[in-house]
Amino acid sequence: MVLKAPTNYPPCLSLFHLLLQPNSCNLTSTKRSRVFFHVSLAWFPMVSFGWTQSTASRLGIPRLIFYGMNNYATTISTVIGRDRPHAKVDSYDELFTVPCFPSIQLTKNDLEYPFNDPYATGPQAEFILDLIETNMQSKGILVNSFYELEAKFINYWNNEIGIGVKAWSVGPLCLAEPPKAQATEKPSWAQWLDECLTRGRSVMYVAFGSQAEITLEQLQEIANGLERSNVSFLWVVRSMGFEVLDRFEERVKDRGLIVRDWVDQVEILRHECVNGFMSHCGWNSVIESICESVPILAWPMMAEQHLNAKMVVEELGVGLRVLAINGSVRGFVSSECIESMVKELMEGEKGKEVRKKVKELGELARKAVVEGGSSWRTLDELLEEVYTML
Repeated sequence: MVLKAPTNYPPCLSLFHLLLQPNSCNLTSTKRSRVFFHVSLAWFPMVSFGWTQSTASRLGIPRLIFYGMNNYATTISTVIGRDRPHAKVDSYDELFTVPCFPSIQLTKNDLEYPFNDPYATGPQAEFILDLIETNMQSKGILVNSFYELEAKFINYWNNEIGIGVKAWSVGPLCLAEPPKAQATEKPSWAQWLDECLTRGRSVMYVAFGSQAEITLEQLQEIANGLERSNVSFLWVVRSMGFEVLDRFEERVKDRGLIVRDWVDQVEILRHECVNGFMSHCGWNSVIESICESVPILAWPMMAEQHLNAKMVVEELGVGLRVLAINGSVRGFVSSECIESMVKELMEGEKGKEVRKKVKELGELARKAVVEGGSSWRTLDELLEEVYTML
């Protein structure tokens, strides 16, 4: 039988989706393939496949897992899965309060399946629940974050949920990267940013990651909103079909740059003239933006990004949020909303407030990774803990 990957999933997730098809042997086959990982596990103890827990235990290897999510999203998702507060709401846009965190209100649209369904069943739900269960048998979770950013959620996890499965916040990892060799010639986007700095222009960086695909209609609305905002911008485009907006590129060439190639995102955020980031709120993007003290215009697309956006705007106060045309956190976003929120972030009073807050957190992030900082100490404690396990 030939299985065709669905086209409505990002390329890297399409084949994974095939594992979750009803009546498919793929899920079972994946679990059975664990035997072939025995040798590699002996040399690579920190793996993220849930089913490797039994192998790691048999070989006496302390298994640590790395979560690409932050402590906020991990803790909130776990509490919701445990207490099912969304079972009492009738629509996907009706607010419910998260137990143990009365200041946090979410909707089902802030969650992905199966977390948005309190009674989810089927292979996908079973696969994820099995993964969570085995991860809770590990020796700990490595998190790309730092204590000062989300102390409340780290403490709750370590004291109430993950007893024996401690969350170790050892980030931001982007600040631990060694200095990069200076290129003989700067890429064109870096030269353009230098020109903007010389002219005294403040630039918004626009990027939505490498996974989510944006429709042509939504691309057109983004273009219209950016054009009417009169704000300078650097837009990294991954979506197919952008050639339909070639005339837009010509119209905004004096204050906007469209980039279709890979860019060094940290270097862009670090540039002195970049003062705003329209982002999908993938966690790497959020933490990099905080580290470089750049406020965020949150536009989540998939995975836990809606929770990240909630954290960015309501918990940390380092960003603003776009909403769909119907007022929901999901759906089609109008050019009017984009224009308004871009102006507010870059020039408005709310933009000034979140810019001040993100600078404070950026400074705390840099202190966390230096000797004696919270992440430095946490990493020391983790190494001592692992040593006692051996």
